Order: sequence, then C-alpha cells, then structure tokens
Amino acid sequence: MVSTRAPRRIAPYGFLAPAIVLFTLFFALPIGYAIYLSLRTAHVKGLGLGSKAREEVWAGLDNYTGALGDPELLAGAGRVLRYGAIVVPVMLGLALLFALLLDSARTRFGSFSRLAIFLPYAVPGISASLLWGFLYVPSVSPGYFLLRAAGLDGPDLLQGSGLYLALANIAVWGGTGFNMVVIYTSLRAVPAQLYEAARLDGCSEYGIAVRIKIPLVTPALVLTFFFSAIATLQVFAEPMTLRPLANTLSTTWSPYMKVYRDAFVQGGLYSAAATAVVIAAVTLLLSLVFLKLVNRRATEAGT
Repeated sequence: MVSTRAPRRIAPYGFLAPAIVLFTLFFALPIGYAIYLSLRTAHVKGLGLGSKAREEVWAGLDNYTGALGDPELLAGAGRVLRYGAIVVPVMLGLALLFALLLDSARTRFGSFSRLAIFLPYAVPGISASLLWGFLYVPSVSPGYFLLRAAGLDGPDLLQGSGLYLALANIAVWGGTGFNMVVIYTSLRAVPAQLYEAARLDGCSEYGIAVRIKIPLVTPALVLTFFFSAIATLQVFAEPMTLRPLANTLSTTWSPYMKVYRDAFVQGGLYSAAATAVVIAAVTLLLSLVFLKLVNRRATEAGT
C-alpha cells in the first residue's frame, strides 16, 4: 500500500512556493542588494577617465555615518512629520465619520455612498497629484477663475504653509475611502442585538455611536492609524509630482525624494542606498514599538 504521508507533507510547501519565490525575488533580494550597496563606495582613479577609472571598494559604515548626520535628511523628516500631523488625524476622523454615517439605519443610497467615498482610493497617486495640482495653479484652476469673477483673491496653496494643506488634501482625498471601508467592515461585525438593547434603554443614535460603536471598532482604528502613519513616512508621489508646479518644493522635501535625487540625479547610489536602509530601519523600529504598545494594552485590557 502506497503511503500518502509524504505528498501531504509536501503539499503545503507547494502552495507556498509561488509566494516564497515572489517574496525572494521582489522583496528579500532587493533589500539585500540595497544593504550591500550601502556598505560600498566608488573610488575614482586618476582623472576619472575610462571604463576602469571607477572602482567599487568597501566603505564600511561611512555611508551610514554620512546619512545620519545629513541635515537635509533630518529637515525632510521634520517636514514629513508636520505633514503627517495634518493627514493622519483628518483622514481617520473623516473615515470614522463616514463609516458611522453609512452604518446608521437612516442612511439612504448606502451602496452608492460607499462607492463614491472609496473611488478616490482607486486613482493612482500620480494621477491624483496631477489632478489636484492643476486645480491648485491659479492660472488654470476653475476655482480661482470663479473667485476672480466674484472679485476675490484666492490663497496660493503652492506657497508657504499652504503647501502642507495642498499635499495633505491629496492624501486625505485618496486614503479616506480605504480606511472608511476597514472601519465600516468592523462596524458591520458588531451584533445588532447590542444596538437593540441600547435603544430599549433609551439611548439615542448619537449615544450608540459614542458609547458602543466607537469603542468596539478601536482595533480597526488602531490598524488604520498604523497603516496611515507608515504611508505618511513614505510620502513621495505627491510632492514629486507637484514639484514642477511649486517653487517651494525642493528636491529633498521628503526623505524618499532625497534618496531619489542622490541615486538618480547626482549619481550617489551608495549613499542613497544607505539613506534608504536608515529610513527602512527607522520605520521598522517605530512599527515594532507601536505594535508592542498595542499588544501590551490589549493584554492589560484582557486581564
């Protein structure tokens, strides 16, 4: 009798093989190569002429020392933090509000409303940035045309502090729908008996939302906050796309814009790799700390 234990043991690995191969080719290997490049540098011989004038040599931690002490990187991180302080609270607040409104029994056209709120998330970031960018330019924006027709002067959103609002608006417009769906899905999992019991006790719809719905969807809020914070730290498409339209946007406005400039504009591939690894390490560290705090709070609440 042929044993079927061996095929059963191998079968799970067969199902996992495509995911493992894709993970290795498009995630693990690029990370490993970036770390390898971050530990190397180019040594120029003589006048730097000829195919053998540049030699790749070992640099150790010199690239990391330069990245950590780079004032442009620190300044870009500060700008991203100010940008995130606008984006994350506004986006999650609107997502929670829309989810609560859609979950209300009095809401009409719920399917259409969900689709309309979620649809901006399906628009690529570059397309959304171009769309809003032309709306921000006073010479071509229909909004500014209407303001001028009414004898009013609109604010220049591509200058000064208005630039943060312009960039944040693009992120909020594109990301609110996804977070709303996550929170709304969590709301739909709440047993309807809880709402019925609260109504029998005389609780209003506002009281049900504040005292029952929001506390029960706290895990979903934590998850959306985590994803939104990581996406904010990785902002690149919006400022990069708006840069030709705004004189105040430098090539190092965000950390990832600095990596792009160093690698593909100035040819500093090795230093750019070190900067990218530093950014990834900081993001990973913040993620682990945040998850540990959340797990500790969940454990304390469970006990």
